[in-house]
Amino acid sequence: MPIAFNYAARSDVGMVRTNNEDSGYAGPHLLAMADGMGGHAGGDVASSTIIGALADLDDQAFSGAEATDALLARIALANAQLGDRVKEDPSLRGMGTTLIALLRSRDKLVLTHIGDSRAFLVRDGVVTQITKDHSFVQNLVDEGRITAEEAQTHPQRSLVTKVLTGQPDDEPDVVVRQAIPGDRYLIASDGLTDYVARDTIDEVLLGERKPVDACERLVALALRAGAPDNVTVVIGDVVDLRVGPVPTDVPTVVGAAAATRKGTRPIPVTPAEKAAALTKEATGSDAGSEDVELAEEGPPTRRGRTLRILGALAVAVIVLAGGLYAGWLWTQSQYWVGVDQNRVVLNRGIDQHLGPVSLSRIERRTDIAATALPDIYRVRLAGGVEFDNRADADALLRSLAVQARACEWFRDQLQTCRSVTDDWTQPTPSPSPSPSPNDSASPGPSPSASPTTSPTTAPIPST
Repeated sequence: MPIAFNYAARSDVGMVRTNNEDSGYAGPHLLAMADGMGGHAGGDVASSTIIGALADLDDQAFSGAEATDALLARIALANAQLGDRVKEDPSLRGMGTTLIALLRSRDKLVLTHIGDSRAFLVRDGVVTQITKDHSFVQNLVDEGRITAEEAQTHPQRSLVTKVLTGQPDDEPDVVVRQAIPGDRYLIASDGLTDYVARDTIDEVLLGERKPVDACERLVALALRAGAPDNVTVVIGDVVDLRVGPVPTDVPTVVGAAAATRKGTRPIPVTPAEKAAALTKEATGSDAGSEDVELAEEGPPTRRGRTLRILGALAVAVIVLAGGLYAGWLWTQSQYWVGVDQNRVVLNRGIDQHLGPVSLSRIERRTDIAATALPDIYRVRLAGGVEFDNRADADALLRSLAVQARACEWFRDQLQTCRSVTDDWTQPTPSPSPSPSPNDSASPGPSPSASPTTSPTTAPIPST
């Protein structure tokens, strides 16, 4: 049965952040969304790199097995590129991204997932979440330590345990689903799911007939709820092409993947854009970027030009001064946790410098030694973990203190076991009197191995 997606995608930077680290792609045969993390360390680079590597899968036809292999191979290749980018540019260390991708293969859909972004299925009037978060709080829910309702407001709900970071062992979950006409799929970043109630999301998915209307309404609801994080939603309705064609086959690219940054370029989404991009690469030209003089305007006079320059400079100075002050006020509401002289510290401001001037200062120096933490924590703390408020930063410090104590206890237990083992391996001196033939040898107690416990896998903070 010939099927395809009727699709839409929307993304917004959110109410607080200044850059969009999310990337989304929606096409006739591929839906994908990546939520980058790393803040100024390059979350936008991570998400756009992954989405850019997957985009051309939308133009190819696969059988069931081929689709799974092609999708996983492309993700592995893009993930390796993240590792190469970090090696080339150390300032990107600590970046990573979640990913959810749905690739059509005949009447099947290959779903890959890593991180805490979520995918939902609407079928027969029922909305179901079809992914499970790779997060610290989800582990707590699975272990029965907290409820799903408590997880929604848990102070460590932003800590993820699996993402794409450029490491060879970053492996997403993969499942194959049956594609049924009439099904609707939603892929969303936590900018939506953390700030819009689940029943409200269900109501929109069931009530809005067109994917584009549903996307726009969901983003608007997240912004109305004051979502400080980036908000990205991708919706695809499964359509039987024998009944009617999809409204468009031009892909939609949103978020960081649609922006132009140093060392990257936007993903071409139409044949004309692809041809123009190839021509620009081949010639090295950037036609149309230079200012031109309209013939009917004539050349400007020297005095008029001077007045315009002075006026523009005055306006620029005023805007710059106001912008700098507003920016400084914003930085004072931000926090980040890092390491200074082997101690975990809480910093107020942002982990950036304006020339020789640091835009942050140490607010609190803890007694937690970085070397007492698991390796995965030290790597993340080396790049700085950013927060929008003091409460979340303090929550991470409390968690780190627990982890440090757990690791210290574990090392003490391990040392105790080694000491006991050393005692067992020492030769036992023979007693000076010989035992009587009638005496029966009584075997000594056999030592039993002391169980050791391994600390919980350390979660990785996300955006």
